[in-house]
Amino acid sequence: MRVHLDSILVFPIKSLDGVSLNEAGITPGGILENDRVYSIVDAQGKVLNGKRDVRIHRLRSRFDAAFREVALSEQGTSSEERFVLAEPDTLNRWLSGYFGFVVSLKREPVSGFPDDREAFGPTLVSTASLREIAGWYPALPIESVRRRFRANLEVDGEGIPAFWEDGLYRGPEEQAPFHVGAVRILGHNPCQRCVVPTRDPDTGASTSGFQKEFMERRRRTLPPWANASRFNHFYRFAVNTSIAPSEAGKRLRVGDPVELA
Repeated sequence: MRVHLDSILVFPIKSLDGVSLNEAGITPGGILENDRVYSIVDAQGKVLNGKRDVRIHRLRSRFDAAFREVALSEQGTSSEERFVLAEPDTLNRWLSGYFGFVVSLKREPVSGFPDDREAFGPTLVSTASLREIAGWYPALPIESVRRRFRANLEVDGEGIPAFWEDGLYRGPEEQAPFHVGAVRILGHNPCQRCVVPTRDPDTGASTSGFQKEFMERRRRTLPPWANASRFNHFYRFAVNTSIAPSEAGKRLRVGDPVELA
């Protein structure tokens, strides 16, 4: 079975829209370049994300090719404002007006703002898994499922089964090495999900029964190659990874082969 990297998504501002790329470099901090390198924080420095404020789902963002500018708008409106990321004062005022309290944009280009400080690398999922989950929710197209789970790397291949990526982690105290092209990546664990996937990615509206249905279906379809001991509950999906500093400067490209160590 030949598995390849089918798509790369980075999320330059944490919790906002993703950007599809044909290739992405690895930073010395082990993240994809331009992935979650900005974060919206409140006056106390606490990250503002979908878990804290549902209104963040309604923010649409578009970036220029060099990731120097961002255009923001609210879902359902035609008004769009463009900002220079290196000059954030105007952007901070706009965001503070949108949320109704003082927030600002914080930047960390090397290590970014990952949710998991140990498995800080890109998250990985297979197209087959997204397609399987979309089948659990007849009203949701696969693109909605993809946007709800926000994985960085999506892999595909002829005959690849759903939840193929569950073979990319081992026991609690060990990591599973694999390669995507020239980049060596370590698989850590199945990603524990939060409230965000239960919501419409455009409006933030909750999908009734989403988490309960997901957990029951995930339990029933857990593949034999998954390490069941890593599931203290079944609201886990996609694989958390890390990338060593030795891989800095290497690049991932769509079409790269995915090979198990």
